[in-house]
Formats: sequence, structure tokens, C-alpha cells
Amino acid sequence: MGIVTGGDLEHMRESGRIVRKALEEMKSLIAAGMSTKELEMVGRRVIEAEGAIPSFLGYNGYPAAVCVSINSEVVHGIPSTSRMISEGDLVSIDVGAFKNGFHGDAADTVVVGLADPRAMLLVRTAYEARDRGIAAARAGSTLGDVGAAIQDAVEAQGFSVVRALVGHGIGRKLHEPPQVPNFGRAGKGMKLTEGLAIAVEPMVNIGDFRVNTMDDNWTIVTADGSLSAHAEHTIVVSGSEPLILTA
Repeated sequence: MGIVTGGDLEHMRESGRIVRKALEEMKSLIAAGMSTKELEMVGRRVIEAEGAIPSFLGYNGYPAAVCVSINSEVVHGIPSTSRMISEGDLVSIDVGAFKNGFHGDAADTVVVGLADPRAMLLVRTAYEARDRGIAAARAGSTLGDVGAAIQDAVEAQGFSVVRALVGHGIGRKLHEPPQVPNFGRAGKGMKLTEGLAIAVEPMVNIGDFRVNTMDDNWTIVTADGSLSAHAEHTIVVSGSEPLILTA
């Protein structure tokens, strides 16, 4: 579990800046007819041009620099030259960058063109839930406060929050303690301390919260085939407003 201060915080800000730059470049270029591999290469080029290393490439054997997940794929979709993006798709892009000994990690979900209103609401809800979770992440609050804020925002719209996957501590390692569930009871769980770096990342399903893992052993999909959206920031807990490093 990493408590980040001083120069370490500046290193994490730099990693977070690179993650955001890669995400924005990918989002500006995403279009129907593009392969998920083409999209991944955009992000990889940005990360490497900034003197950083893609955090995900080779992580536990993951074969790509960026995760690209479409529609019912919740997270960890492997980019492919044969997987094409279509009009109306919900495309989740998850990016990590490692520089100066520290990681940054963030994800956005993009609607390509226009989707039906319920799908658009799903995406907006994922961002809203992320932001409410971040707002609850203050020194002296608990992990339960964060999870409850996320869960309440999601369920208020009639959607479900994935329970088998969680946010995480982050710093010198991509995944560190503590786990940061996207559901819970306010006031319960570990107390958050000043300087704690975590990734807050609700994964929101339009249907049931259950998920399955595909035969590639990476891609996680909704069990009922319904749409999913993912939104993530790396933050550092403080006594007042949390510091968002990937904004």
C-alpha cells in the first residue's frame, strides 16, 4: 500500500498526465471501421513517445499495451486487427503508463456515433458513479463510503455494478493494496489516509452484475450479454478534495 508524498507525487502526476494524453488522442481518432488494434497502437505510440512504458504490456502475460473492450465486454479486451469498431458501439479504453518508477491508470468509455438513449445513460452513469466515489475518498472516510457512493449512483438509474472486479491501490506497482470495491456500506471497511493512491473504477452493467471470462483468459464479459461501461481515475486521498492525477 503506497502513501505518496513530495517527489513521488510529482512522478505519479507525470504518469497520470501521460495516461490522459494517450486516452484523449485515442478518443479523438476512434471511428467506425477502425480495428481495436489500430486504436491500441495510437495509445502505445503516445505512451512511448513520452518516455514511458505501457503498464499493461506483458503484465501477467497480457499481450497488448491498452485494453479495448466493446459493448458486453466489461474489461481486459485484447486488441485485434480483426475486431472492428462499428457505429453505435460502446468502447471502453483502459490505459496504464509507467515512468520514473510509478504507474498511472485510467479508463474512459466512448460512444461511437449515436447509441440508444439507455446506452448513453449507462455511459453517463459510469462517469457519475466514478466521480461520486472519488468525492467520497477523503482522509478519514472508509472504503465503504467510496463503494456505497458508487453503488447508490448506479442503482439509482436501474443499472448494476460489477462485484467480481474492484479498483485498487497504485504506485510503484500497478496493483497494490487495498482493493477498492464499487459497492459497500458507508462507514465500513478500511479508513483512508492522506497520501493514499488508489484507482477508482466502477464497471457498470445495463443488466445483471454477474460476469464471465472468455476463452482467451482475459476478456471479461457480462454474463447476460448486456452492455457495460467503465470509467476510472487514479487519485490521491487528501484531507479535502482528492487529487485526480489522470484528469
